[in-house]
Amino acid sequence: MPRTDKPRSVSIRDVAELAGVSLGSASRVINKVENVTPETRERVERAIAQLGYRPNHAAQSLRLRSTRTIGCMLTDVTNPLYGKLFHAVEERFRRAGYMVLLANSLNSAEREIDILATFKSRGMDGALIAPGNERDRAVVQAVEQLDIPTVILDRDMATSRDRVQFDHVPGMRSVVSYLIGLGHRHIALVVAQVRNRPMRRRIEGFRAGFRDHGLEADDDLIVQLPTSMSSAFSAISVLLARPQRPTAIVAMGTSILNETLNAISNHRLRIPEDISVVSIGDPDFARSYTPPISSLRVDVDVAAEQSVALLLDRVQHRDLSPPRSVKVASDFILRQSCGPAPGWMKRLLRQGSVAMCY
Repeated sequence: MPRTDKPRSVSIRDVAELAGVSLGSASRVINKVENVTPETRERVERAIAQLGYRPNHAAQSLRLRSTRTIGCMLTDVTNPLYGKLFHAVEERFRRAGYMVLLANSLNSAEREIDILATFKSRGMDGALIAPGNERDRAVVQAVEQLDIPTVILDRDMATSRDRVQFDHVPGMRSVVSYLIGLGHRHIALVVAQVRNRPMRRRIEGFRAGFRDHGLEADDDLIVQLPTSMSSAFSAISVLLARPQRPTAIVAMGTSILNETLNAISNHRLRIPEDISVVSIGDPDFARSYTPPISSLRVDVDVAAEQSVALLLDRVQHRDLSPPRSVKVASDFILRQSCGPAPGWMKRLLRQGSVAMCY
């Protein structure tokens, strides 16, 4: 009769024996713990490869009470900012020995509640979340009910969790101040009509930039599109057809920025001679556009580093200290898309001439 015995599975004890190390040392290498000498790590990894060892994650989870997984909920990973952020976060967690499960909420409160419940039921070790419905009571309650360490990314939520927030207001004030210094007074802002922290803070910073110079922003020049993926071409075309059109536009990056540039080109306006442009966010094409577009951007690597560090403190060290909040600055990257407002230099020269007459 043919043999029906199953081959014996390779265990961690086999790995330790072949590598000539203790069971604890082999376990630390397999679980990607840092306090292992390079020589020990190399011997264990060589034994793993030779034996074809595969860890039993289910058994490890029961033994260590850890699944080595992190839940990450973002609103839309097609947004380049979130795409780059997730890539940076995932790489850092991978180096620490964790796998990241990505969930796309698409700004749906119902989806966000379901995703958070899944993170909880699957026994995730922690969660990094950016809910699109930060003021929805049911979403806030779902966050509060999470019994795992959680870091909230760039949201204002009435919940006792760690948070990493982008400092939108100072960055936007610096953009407006720079443009006003170039003689611009009719500056348009094009954002999405989404009631979350980034949009609120950007508008707040935009208005504050005008007030810093004793001016008021023109409400008619603040354009709020239905979503970040909405067409901006028609709205920008209407602005550019006004008798007193804007001389500068600050627009959200990616599709909104792309359609803003198309509308400017359609009106045969030159950048920056006829109109200046600043992007909120720094999509790749902004740098390669002619002329390169100035951008207000957040350092994604810094945001990822801060988020992962906060979460791993809670997960690995069982840190029970009060919730912490970290701010990540926005940087204004000046390129060739900003210039003096049309006629501004002539006005300055006239003023200078008058002054010389006196």
